[in-house]
Amino acid sequence: MAGLAAAFGSGAMTNSIEEFEVADVILATGTNTTENHPVIASRIKRAVKSGKTKLIVVDPRKIDLVKYAAIWLRQRPGTDVAVFNGMMRYIIKENLHAKEYVETRTENFEALQACLEKYTPEYVEKISGVPASDLIKAARMYAEAPKGSIAYCMGITQHTTGADNVKTIANLAMLCGNVGIEGGGVNPLRGQNNVQGACDMGCLPNVYTGYQQVANADARAKFAKAWGRELSDKPGLTIMEMMEGAHKGEIKAMFIMGENPMVSDPDLDHVGASLKKLDLLVVQDIFLTETAQLADVVLPAASFAEKDGTFSNTERRVQMVRKAVNPPGLAKPDWQILAEMSTACGYPQSYNSAEEIFTEIATLTPSYAGITYQRIKNVGIQWPCPNAEHQGTKFLHKDSFSRGKGLFHAIGFIEPAELPDEEYPFCLTTGRVLYHYHTGTMSRRSKGLVQRYPESLVEINEVDANKLNVLDGDMLMLNSRRGTVSAKAWITDRVAPGVVFMNFHFDEALVNKITNPALDPVGKIPEYKVCAVSVQRAG
Repeated sequence: MAGLAAAFGSGAMTNSIEEFEVADVILATGTNTTENHPVIASRIKRAVKSGKTKLIVVDPRKIDLVKYAAIWLRQRPGTDVAVFNGMMRYIIKENLHAKEYVETRTENFEALQACLEKYTPEYVEKISGVPASDLIKAARMYAEAPKGSIAYCMGITQHTTGADNVKTIANLAMLCGNVGIEGGGVNPLRGQNNVQGACDMGCLPNVYTGYQQVANADARAKFAKAWGRELSDKPGLTIMEMMEGAHKGEIKAMFIMGENPMVSDPDLDHVGASLKKLDLLVVQDIFLTETAQLADVVLPAASFAEKDGTFSNTERRVQMVRKAVNPPGLAKPDWQILAEMSTACGYPQSYNSAEEIFTEIATLTPSYAGITYQRIKNVGIQWPCPNAEHQGTKFLHKDSFSRGKGLFHAIGFIEPAELPDEEYPFCLTTGRVLYHYHTGTMSRRSKGLVQRYPESLVEINEVDANKLNVLDGDMLMLNSRRGTVSAKAWITDRVAPGVVFMNFHFDEALVNKITNPALDPVGKIPEYKVCAVSVQRAG
C-alpha cells in the first residue's frame, strides 16, 4: 500500500469537489453518493444534467445515481477487480489508452498488460454478471473522454481485496492519462467529516502527521527531537488487530475515542467478548454509546460546535471550526482531555489553545507547512501547501507522482472470503441510508430523521421474496456463521436476486452481528460488503 499512498495522496482525493462539474465522464463505483455524500452528489447530478458530462455507475445495487447514468454495470458483489481488468484489457486492445502518458509517466505497464490478457469481456461476464456489451461500452466511454474522474467509497474498500480494488482503479485512471489533470483523478469520498483530517494527523498505525512513515529514520528523528522522547520504529495495530489482541489477553487496556465498535465492527459478539476481557476500558465520546456502556471510565467530550479547531475534508481542504456554544457539564475539548491524560501519565503537555497545537502541526508536517489560522479564517486551504506564499493545491500529481513515475500493479481477481452456498445461499451487503449517520449516535437523537427512517430494513428482490413467501413489511431473520439478526422486509429491485442489503445504523437490528471479520491483508479492513447468509420469515 505504501507505493499506492505515494502515488495517490494516502487515500485523499487527487482532485477537488468542484472538478466533478468539469469532467467529461465520471465513473462512480462503490459509492451510494446521493445518500452518503449528498452535497457531492448534487454536483455530479448537475454535471450530468448540463449535457457535458456522462456518468458510468458500477454498483451491485440500483442506487439513485443509476437514474442519471449513461450506463450501469451491476456486478456481482466482490468482483470489482475483474470488471476493471476487463475494461482495461479492452481499452489496450483497441488502442484507446494514453500511450504517451503511459510511456513517460508510468512504469510496469508490460506486467499489467500480461496480467490483463485473460480478462476478455466474455470471461468477465462469467465472473461478474456484467454483460460483455455493457463492459465494452463503459470502457470506450471512459477511455475516449478527455477528462475522466473516478469516485469511489467503502463499496470498494470494505473487502478482503480492498487494497487490490483501489490499486486497480488507479491502474485504470493512469492507463487513460486521467491523473494530474483538472476534472480527472482518483477520488475517494471520505465516510465521515474529518476522516481525512484524522489520517493527516497520523491516526494510522504506521505514520506520523502528513503520512511520514514511522519506519523512516529521518522522520522519526525529527519527531523525537520535537517531542523530547525516543520513538519506536514499529507500526502500531489496526482496530481489528487491537480487538484480537484484547481477546487473546495480549492487550490489557484500551482507550476508544469517538468510535462505537459495539455497533460498527463485524462479528459483534466477538467484539463484545474482547472488550469485556480488558482490565480497563476508557471511552471518550459525546453520548453514552453502546460501547461507552461497557466502559470502566467515560470521559465526556465537547462536540464540533463546542470547541475551536480545524477539520480537513474529503478534498484535502483544511477548514477552521469555531466554538458556537459552551460544552455541557464536565465535557471538554478532545485536545484538552488528551493533554491532561498525557500529563497525568508522565509526559506533560501544556498547550493553551487549539491554534497553538496547529502551529506545531504545521512546523512538523511539510504538506501543512504554509497553513495558518490567519490564512484559513475565511476560506480553507487544500494541502499540500508547503509555504506561506503557496495558495494550496487544487489537484495532485500535475507534472509527476510523489514516487516519480506512477506504478501499475498487475492484479488478478480473487473471490471474496465467504461465498453463498447451500446452507447460506444469499449474499448480504451493508451500507448507509440518507437519514442516518454511522452508528446513529447523533442522527437517531434527531426526531425528524427518526420519523423519516425509523427502523432498519432488509432490501430483498421480488424474485426471492416470492420464493420465500415473504410480503413487504414481514419480519425476516438473517443467519450467518456468526449469528442472527431480524428486521422488516423491503421488497425492491434495488438489489439483484440472491442479494440482500441492510444498513448498520440501528442497535435493535445489529447487522454487524453477522458480518464477516475477514480482513484485507494490506489495509486490514473487514469485508463488510460480502457475507453469506440464509434468509427466512421470522416466526
